Amino acid sequence: MRRHSAQLTHDSAVLPWLGANFWSRTGGPLMWRNYEPRTVREELGVLREHGLNMTRSFFYWPDFHPEPGRIDEELCDRFRDFLDAHHELGMGTVPTFIVGHMSGENWDPAWRGDRDLYEDVWLVGRQAWFVSQMTRRFKDHPAVTGWLITNEMPGYGRIYQVDPPSSDVVTAWAQFMCDAVRAAGGTQPVSLGDGAWGIEVTGRDNGFSLRETAEYVDFVGPHVYRSDTDRPRQHYRAAFECELAAVTGQPVVLEEFGLSTDVVSAANAGIFYRQTLHNSLLGGATGWMAWNNTDYDDLWEQSPYDHHPFEMHFGITDSSGRPKEPLRELASFAKVLERVDFPRCRRTDADAALVVPSFLERGYPYSRPADRPLIFTSLHQGYVAARGADLPVAFAREADGLPDNASLYLLPSTRQLTTRTRRDLERRAREGATVYLSFCSGEYPTTRGPWFHDLDGLFGVELQLSYGVAEPIEDDVLEMTFTEDFGSIAAGEVLTFPVAGNEDSRAYLPVVPDGARVVATDAHGRPALLRYETGAGRTVLATYPLEHMAARTARANPERTHRLYAALAELAGAARPVTVETPYVSADTLVHEDGTRFVWLVSQSGEELTVRPAADGELRELTGGDPVRDVTLAPYGVHVLELR
Repeated sequence: MRRHSAQLTHDSAVLPWLGANFWSRTGGPLMWRNYEPRTVREELGVLREHGLNMTRSFFYWPDFHPEPGRIDEELCDRFRDFLDAHHELGMGTVPTFIVGHMSGENWDPAWRGDRDLYEDVWLVGRQAWFVSQMTRRFKDHPAVTGWLITNEMPGYGRIYQVDPPSSDVVTAWAQFMCDAVRAAGGTQPVSLGDGAWGIEVTGRDNGFSLRETAEYVDFVGPHVYRSDTDRPRQHYRAAFECELAAVTGQPVVLEEFGLSTDVVSAANAGIFYRQTLHNSLLGGATGWMAWNNTDYDDLWEQSPYDHHPFEMHFGITDSSGRPKEPLRELASFAKVLERVDFPRCRRTDADAALVVPSFLERGYPYSRPADRPLIFTSLHQGYVAARGADLPVAFAREADGLPDNASLYLLPSTRQLTTRTRRDLERRAREGATVYLSFCSGEYPTTRGPWFHDLDGLFGVELQLSYGVAEPIEDDVLEMTFTEDFGSIAAGEVLTFPVAGNEDSRAYLPVVPDGARVVATDAHGRPALLRYETGAGRTVLATYPLEHMAARTARANPERTHRLYAALAELAGAARPVTVETPYVSADTLVHEDGTRFVWLVSQSGEELTVRPAADGELRELTGGDPVRDVTLAPYGVHVLELR
């Protein structure tokens, strides 16, 4: 299966996009009132010196659009100088039009009143007029490399999940805004700037649907800031959301990511940037914009910094323009992109499919939106386990129909499937594929147990559930003892897994075999893993919600599900081009259009590690081309090699 790798191609001088969201330290959101051309050029110069080629910029809406029918031309002149400064340095920028939300506060033009941003026809018209006016003024400037309609409109138009607008209303609004750019002559790529926080990525319906708005935009831009209780899961979070955001097949640009150095150490800030950049690249992102370019120590009395003081220190430079660790990581990343000629690379194909249930994004009648967080977190943990197994996975959306060209289908802690998918999985197993599912009872008492038909027939078992009653897991740790060889796992091995969940989900599936073989038992001698040969392939059932339990456990990773995934890959014949024995180091590959392959080794260890990767070829250093056998990785380090 082809893994998503779509890239923007419109402006080779500033592609791939690698930059920062930009507010000058002279004013933050009020920079256009206090515009200092010399300071702006100094700030841009530091970014350029460290390999960045672009910024995301903002028309602070209350200032640029002070009256319904008037644009502030003096501020436009300042923005034009801002564009000139970019051009002087060989940089581009992506202007953002409707900027009423920023860094923890919303600002309205004085004339808005209580009009709704999506459904008030007059106000929608004023927004479209503003978009078209700004596009006409700046569309021909060589520094403009793209457009964004808003900044995090879900936090401005309606406050997050409080009375969210319907998707048909948001999609119509998005069409009007994007059409305004095109009608005014803007030819550069355009997107919405909403953060990709909608239902296809997060499972939360905020009105913004990537599928519905795909007709009008040219790329998707996740904004990723969430925190976790597990460091590897945190390091893979942006990559995972980029994988989900690729649902439309359009380029995925990590439009916002970052952290305040008020909440982490300098060293850990650098680690987070390093991990986010490289892992999101391996997750299909093809552009990156850090939040944000500078600190704002001198603006401590100005909103939003007076009430969100940590927002002062999201900068990749300090308030004097000196580089911080995040900028140094961006500079190192820029060198890697150049060395591998990233615009001509794509991710290698995958034989394994990570199945995304349609219940994440579809509101089936009487299905529960509360089920979606379980789907999201189980998939996330399954993705981390696949990385630990060095197993390339392509995301397969149930809503789009399962692909026929996977040799391994992974359904981590999956409770809900449609009838068609259940039958497709059985057909694929009979045709030679391996289908893995781990049982999950769900986190809510309504209809506990599997929400699909004939689990028995698919896995060669007879389930022994009592109606409405979850079978509790009473052990604090699951011990899975293998009674026969299972791929790379030898008979007699014991794998241990964390146990977690609430009274509904901390449950196992009691079964007796009916054609399946028990390949592993729990500490009580009950079937924990079963293998069912059917046709030319097989199905594999875990009777415990392995991924869900790990997802609900703090500091769980690396946990042992990666061993199971590696064994499944061996059974299925799913390719793993490069493997490393320790789960603390993940391996993945990119391929250049000329056939050159590049290997990424990414460490999740807080200690220095030396590893000897196994590869289907010879590993060589990028610089100098020396052969490599052993690779030493710094704590949470990254090493990129060529595979010949």
